[in-house]
Amino acid sequence: MNNIVHKFKFAAAVALTAFSATTFAQSDAWPSRAITIIGGFPGGAGTDIYARKLGDLLTKSLNVPIVVDSKTGAGGNIASDLVARSAPDGYTYLLGTAGTHAINAALYNKLSFDVERDFTHIALLGDVPNVLLINPKKHPDIKTCADLLAAVRAKPGSFNYSSTGNGASTHLSAAQFANAAKIDIVHVPYRGQGPAMSALLGGDVDLFFNQSAPAIASVKGGRTMALAVTSSQRLAALPDVPTAAEACKLPGFESSTWYGLFGPAKLPAEVAKKMSDAVLKIVTTPEFKTWLIDTQGITPAADSSPAAFMRVHQADIKKWAEIVKVSGAKVD
Repeated sequence: MNNIVHKFKFAAAVALTAFSATTFAQSDAWPSRAITIIGGFPGGAGTDIYARKLGDLLTKSLNVPIVVDSKTGAGGNIASDLVARSAPDGYTYLLGTAGTHAINAALYNKLSFDVERDFTHIALLGDVPNVLLINPKKHPDIKTCADLLAAVRAKPGSFNYSSTGNGASTHLSAAQFANAAKIDIVHVPYRGQGPAMSALLGGDVDLFFNQSAPAIASVKGGRTMALAVTSSQRLAALPDVPTAAEACKLPGFESSTWYGLFGPAKLPAEVAKKMSDAVLKIVTTPEFKTWLIDTQGITPAADSSPAAFMRVHQADIKKWAEIVKVSGAKVD
């Protein structure tokens, strides 16, 4: 009997050693095939623009194709769930946001994944403000945030604003603004950036707190007018547009989110480090930072490391829970 037990233990040890060696060999050989970066929002969204730029550069540095794939729906939850359930082999990642991994934790009564436990932090990709936009054709007399606030206060409840969805940063930024300015404006949620912008351009809504990258494009194209940015500092891409704090007389007002790259939980440490190192090597270059600042209105992270990303993420879960509570937003 003891001989049988001994043989069983020996066989198990050999199998475990072989498994460990195979796992190490697979990690050591990474990457050997295409890598997919999944986003939860449609083409044209700031996350999609960022993922494609990063993907192009990673393709060159890692020498494997980087496929950017959008899995839209449920405020980014469909994409997050897909990555959370994917094999931790280093070939599937998520370009997530404060929306998908902080706001949604408070917004939804139940998620199919845990925003912390089911993911591996790879890199913090930058801080993303919103821009307060109006349609100048609909409101030719509104030139400043002061003009807007005067018009809204003269007719409480008569102005409305679009968002990219209930509980999205474009919604909560406006809700924060309304609460800080003590004004009554009506929320009209849409399914994504395209429909929300179309509603503004078509005159169906009065305001849109759009994310910086698509907002900058619409302002420079002359389709919209920017009254303020929700960051603590002016954006280099829109140097003449004041912050909400200064233009709207709201001291200390700030409403920014972030982008970050996640892998699934239990990603081998060697693979996670290689991917993180590859991403950090790109996002910390002067050229990439200039692209972020000058064209996307995104502030590069002071520290993009996984450890710093985890700290920012954990703090934001608490921060956005309070903002969601104040806004009254909820999704079943």
